[in-house]
Amino acid sequence: MPINEALFAAMKAASYIKPNAGKSYKLQRVAEELIAKQAPANPKCRVEDAFAPMADGYAVPLRVFTPLVAYGAPLPEALEESSDSGAPVASAISAILPAVLPKVLPKIPIKESTSSGNADGISGNANTELPSVTPRGTILFFHGGGWTTGGINLYTQACAHMAVRLQRRVISVEYRLAPEYRFPTAVEDCYEVARQLFAGELPISGVGGSVDVDHPQSAAPTAPAGGGDISATIPAPDPDSIVLFGDSAGGNLAAAVSLMARDRGEFMPRTQMLLYPVVGNDYNPETSPFESVRTNGTDYILTAQDMADYIDMYRSSVADLTNPYFAPLTAHDLSNQPRTLVLSAEYCPLRDEDEAYARRLQLVNDNVSCYRIHDGIHGYLLNTSAVGLVSTTYRIIEHFLDDTPLEPAPGTGTTANAPEGGDAWQDVLGTD
Repeated sequence: MPINEALFAAMKAASYIKPNAGKSYKLQRVAEELIAKQAPANPKCRVEDAFAPMADGYAVPLRVFTPLVAYGAPLPEALEESSDSGAPVASAISAILPAVLPKVLPKIPIKESTSSGNADGISGNANTELPSVTPRGTILFFHGGGWTTGGINLYTQACAHMAVRLQRRVISVEYRLAPEYRFPTAVEDCYEVARQLFAGELPISGVGGSVDVDHPQSAAPTAPAGGGDISATIPAPDPDSIVLFGDSAGGNLAAAVSLMARDRGEFMPRTQMLLYPVVGNDYNPETSPFESVRTNGTDYILTAQDMADYIDMYRSSVADLTNPYFAPLTAHDLSNQPRTLVLSAEYCPLRDEDEAYARRLQLVNDNVSCYRIHDGIHGYLLNTSAVGLVSTTYRIIEHFLDDTPLEPAPGTGTTANAPEGGDAWQDVLGTD
């Protein structure tokens, strides 16, 4: 049954207006940078820039988010006016901007934001005292964008909200993008950052300065962009407190890093969270084994054709399609994987493959949970109109990470699995 008719009509129109991902990814990057520049700083979170050196001399940009106040705690009065609402910056419009960007670009006013590269996350007030909190752990976050778009600038506001909401340090990774850097560059970048984090070797540089991070495919720096000396490292956290988290293509990278870690034996993540991850390799409606590719593959912003384009831009060869580090669902062995939370979205073309991956993990691993977010579409984490979906997602994550009670909550509309006003989520595996 369809979601809200007006919303559905708008999504369907946008899905048909926007060009396919293979033709628009460069304009998509421009649109996302425009959106990122409009994002207000979150005064409840300290933001620092760091860089992780790769074996080939490249320095992967990172953004580190540290919560400064307990979730729900009020800000000091002096900072109240600069506080944002806690909702992530909208990016859904970025899906259709490439179609009109050449006409509207000269007319868009650009507001310089302090949220990117501000060492305190506080506009012009680095000396203001805030209550200190001790993070409960560290989230290593891999952003989505079909391996070709997205980045730490676009995700800055979402990651700041994540850090405060979950009371954890968040490290966001600016891995190199396709098609300029094809598989396995992105997953190797993410793996190496994770390895350094677990080993206590993750260097910090330029902290306290403003570092403008462009998309990494535009250059291959061999030194931190801020010009600072590497003078400190992020101490090795308790391995039990580290969580790998990714949305969409970032979920693919998180799952692949966990498989790599098991196979290489250098470290082993204890926990991973995958939000509408890409785990398959076939998005042709005629050949895909998953019905959601057919039912959700045309009208909900992310299309099956987009996914096929992303796959083609990311892979280096046809053989990659059956490489488990490229498509984790193709792995013959999914044993010895971390405690896992999979979150699927009801109206996402990836829904069925996500839930199939969770079921396969459950066959050989303990502590696998999977929830379907009712009325969810792909990419809702960054959409300001999806506040209810984001809130539901964090309630489930808090239940998974901190064992907080998870009570049924009203949904946002009528779905195939719940009556109007029914549950906002479905426990796919029946583990609760």
